[in-house]
Amino acid sequence: MISKRMEKMLIEDMDSLVKPANEVAVVGTSNTLDHALLLMTTNKYSVVPVIDEKSKIKGLISMPVIIEAIMDIEDVRFDKLGEIKVEEIMDTDFPVVTMDFELEDILRMLVHTAFISVVDDDEVLIGIITRQEILTGTNRIVHNFERVYDVKDREAERV
Repeated sequence: MISKRMEKMLIEDMDSLVKPANEVAVVGTSNTLDHALLLMTTNKYSVVPVIDEKSKIKGLISMPVIIEAIMDIEDVRFDKLGEIKVEEIMDTDFPVVTMDFELEDILRMLVHTAFISVVDDDEVLIGIITRQEILTGTNRIVHNFERVYDVKDREAERV
């Protein structure tokens, strides 16, 4: 379990940990891959959430998945980008949490993914928690820990 003091240093404000959905680049399930590719390259993202018309999270779309979908044995078929819908190839196995998440679970999940989608009880996307935000908190701890706390070496005390 993460101590409350460490949690407070890592995350200054739990609400600010979640980037709101209206600030998150998303694509719709019915969008074609050319739209997804344009959105992702313009914003320099390698993966984005996929939502339906009711803003419910349905999956993730990533650059590798898009490229794999337009490759054949001999060539990359860029002409297929406008024919394939995001929902046909999106990844449907991805981490999702609700707002009552535990920070320890978030840290464990972010080892394997760049962000975690946060949803309400109806699976509507509320926002995302990014690895970048956690690393920002880690950077804050590394640089400020001894300014905030008196640190003693336990081994030196035993001698």
